[in-house]
Amino acid sequence: MMRSQANRVAFTLVELLVVIAIIGVLVGILLPATRGAKEAARRMSCSNNFKQIGLGLHNYHSAYNQLPMQMGGTYDPNSDWGGTSAPGNNRYRLSFLVGLLPFVESQSLWEQIATGQDDPKRELAFAAMGPAPWTRQFDPWQTEIPTFRCPSDPGLGLPSHGRTNYVACVGDATHWLNTGATRWDPDSSAWVDDRAKQVEASGRGMFVPRAVVQFRDVLDGLANTIMAGEICTDLEDRDTRTSGSLVNLWSMIHDTPRLCGDQIDSVRPQFWIPAEVDGAPVSIGSGNQRRGFRWADGAALYTAMNTILPPNEEVCFAGGDSGIGIAPPSSRHQGGTHVLMGDGAIKFITDSIESGDSELGTVFLGGAEERKPGSISPYGLWGALGTRASAETIDASL
Repeated sequence: MMRSQANRVAFTLVELLVVIAIIGVLVGILLPATRGAKEAARRMSCSNNFKQIGLGLHNYHSAYNQLPMQMGGTYDPNSDWGGTSAPGNNRYRLSFLVGLLPFVESQSLWEQIATGQDDPKRELAFAAMGPAPWTRQFDPWQTEIPTFRCPSDPGLGLPSHGRTNYVACVGDATHWLNTGATRWDPDSSAWVDDRAKQVEASGRGMFVPRAVVQFRDVLDGLANTIMAGEICTDLEDRDTRTSGSLVNLWSMIHDTPRLCGDQIDSVRPQFWIPAEVDGAPVSIGSGNQRRGFRWADGAALYTAMNTILPPNEEVCFAGGDSGIGIAPPSSRHQGGTHVLMGDGAIKFITDSIESGDSELGTVFLGGAEERKPGSISPYGLWGALGTRASAETIDASL
């Protein structure tokens, strides 16, 4: 009598290991692809936010025949004190993003700022246009505005105020671009306009602090000139792009763009030397004084960039958080960063863009040869994209 063999349904150990190995390989292949797809979506959203800002800037210009001022606002003619208590003033230090609010679907927030009311249910707490942009008690300055944030940047919450990932381009120079032509003079105890010639020479970007700029001033062409750039905000990790190094002498910043380069950690070149090691950089300021930490503050550390060093290079400042220095754009994207051109186009600029001679100092009034006012940018294609009227020829496709 023949016996019928039962059907074998179990896996052998070898077969099970093969299946597990195949699943592991598939996960290894698909997981990076999934992460890459998520980052691609975040990068697209980041670009779309920037497009909204570009459209808002063009609509603002159509309405007022000028760009919103970088470092504008209100001030006390007899004092440089902004005040953090009512009524106060904003110390003539608001960023271009404040004036842009009604043009990026943030009308209600703009009305709170324009009236000085941080809560419509309360009585008037501050003067019109709000207090100094570092005032914690004024809710609008702490507000996170989605249009001003790139989804690829995880930075959120304290110690920052409301953050921004999009900042004004002030060109390829540094002299007196911490104040513009209008500054507080402690000797005469008055606001004075005694730096107009200096700023005319060095204020070569589409935004000039405390100055009116119109599209007609952009002689190099809107399509050839960067209007704004992307930055990443600080994560308290000693990133060279977000927690800048402080130097003592202003002249050193103007003359030596790579001044802070020897303070970078050679083992981890995206970070500064650890604080406990000799040669570590001095911090620009306290923990709330970092790149992009105040969307409403017109100081360069928070809402400006220049085209001196290429994207994702180190931040190096003189004069603390209200000073000026080397402020490249940066991002959490791989290999480069977004910029907004004057015509509203969004371009992705790679870290390897041709950037001339970073050992040369910046253009200034009294400069000679490459540093002479009106000369082409010393910083190659990258520098040329940052200037609005230096007659450079842009023959590269971005």
